[in-house]
Amino acid sequence: MKVDLFDLMDELESFRLDASQALAQETRGKLGQFMTPVPTAELMAAMFKDLSGDISILDAGAGVGSLTAAVLKEGVVRGGLGEINATLFEIDRTLEPYLQSSTATMKEYALRCGRKFNAKVNFLDFIECYSNASDSERATFSFDKIILNPPYLKIGAKSEHRLMLRRAGIEAGNLYSAFVSIGIKCLKPGGELVAITPRSFCNGPYFNDFRKLILETCSIDKIHVFESRTKSFKGDSVLQENIIFRLTKGEQTKIVDISASTSASDSDFRARRVPFSAVVDERSSQKFIHIVTSDEEEEIANAANSMPCELSDLNLSVSTGRIVDFRNREALRTECADGCIPFIYPSHIVNGVINWPSSKGKGINGFKESLASESMLLPMGSYVVTKRLSSKEEKRRIIAGVITPDHFNGFPSLGLDNKTNFFHCSGGPVPIEIAYGLSIYLNSTIVDRFFRQFNGHTQVNATDLRSLKYPTRDQLVELGKNYSVIVSTQRLIDDRVAEKLFQQM
Repeated sequence: MKVDLFDLMDELESFRLDASQALAQETRGKLGQFMTPVPTAELMAAMFKDLSGDISILDAGAGVGSLTAAVLKEGVVRGGLGEINATLFEIDRTLEPYLQSSTATMKEYALRCGRKFNAKVNFLDFIECYSNASDSERATFSFDKIILNPPYLKIGAKSEHRLMLRRAGIEAGNLYSAFVSIGIKCLKPGGELVAITPRSFCNGPYFNDFRKLILETCSIDKIHVFESRTKSFKGDSVLQENIIFRLTKGEQTKIVDISASTSASDSDFRARRVPFSAVVDERSSQKFIHIVTSDEEEEIANAANSMPCELSDLNLSVSTGRIVDFRNREALRTECADGCIPFIYPSHIVNGVINWPSSKGKGINGFKESLASESMLLPMGSYVVTKRLSSKEEKRRIIAGVITPDHFNGFPSLGLDNKTNFFHCSGGPVPIEIAYGLSIYLNSTIVDRFFRQFNGHTQVNATDLRSLKYPTRDQLVELGKNYSVIVSTQRLIDDRVAEKLFQQM
């Protein structure tokens, strides 16, 4: 077998392509498998700061071993690499012949380059293996370098994996955060972990425990953002926004390296160094991770953060709509007839107003009142309502509209689907002039671009909206004047926001 300095990754890529064709798409979906293309693997390996001397490597969810091979090659090219002891985990036995062939290829490559490479391949469930280990057995899970492309699947609240993780002191609702969490626990002091994951952990309550673990035990050293949802795993149906990050076990450094590209093979990388305080606001209880990739984005962040008010300063709150439609099917009506009240779905929010009744979406416009439903309803009045999920076709993440009582012909109350968020005053209506201004602000491009710096998916949680800074009440009133005209086009919205809020900046 001829292996030289330059063809190792070509060999691994051929294994990956053959394996991808051999694996059933349904099985890959169930396991959350997206194997790492060579350009991405090489970019990840290049993010390690130190690959000198003898090193131990963990590659969990190894696929055909592309990540381990990339680290081996990177270490050889840099020089100074000693002996490599690699531990690989892969749950899918279909990949066994490919992984055995690839580790043999790596061993031969290392030998020809004057290095020693040892590989222990475990065809086991990584979470189960770690979680069920005794304390003394877990002590052997200790590595200098960890490289991960973990599976991308949610973990059910009552699933066996969730229970296993809790036994190991880990709270995770997603396989990728579970793999990285175990990886952090397996990392030696001063060791490095590089992972490619969805960006979704950067915000929201769902990943609070994960962010806390990272920030309390590791330094975030580098973050690379892929601006394309599809190119980092070309050939697979991956629509997540992905990032690569490097953690070091130990105290946080003062500076974080941020870079961005369309794909791993893109030669036009944008890179900048920023203070850690620009990435994580340590004063915030949520500890969202903000990824600012350019000077322009930094100006946007500074402008958005210059707003003087929290929602509480405005006597406002934001909550999720109270009615879960599939749990109340018997109460849903296409028409708002006798005994019904208006029911608002996300599809009713159109161009800053509520288009009701409407045949679009599910065509539901009414909700049958009952004693059991009283606590789920809102008193009729003015509210700002946003979609919790934006489609990929929509240009903005935050889509807001204003509910006004004069649109509903004297109905005493209304219901909101829980795929919406709504702004309110202690559970009641918002003054209409404040509601108009708030909708203009939320629908602006500057808020959308700032929001994308910490939100890497299409879901907009109430927690995310609470984390924003807002204009004063007087500024909101000014923003909302002549609302029906201003909200009709994005240019008018942005011009109004720039004029009233940022003209001095």
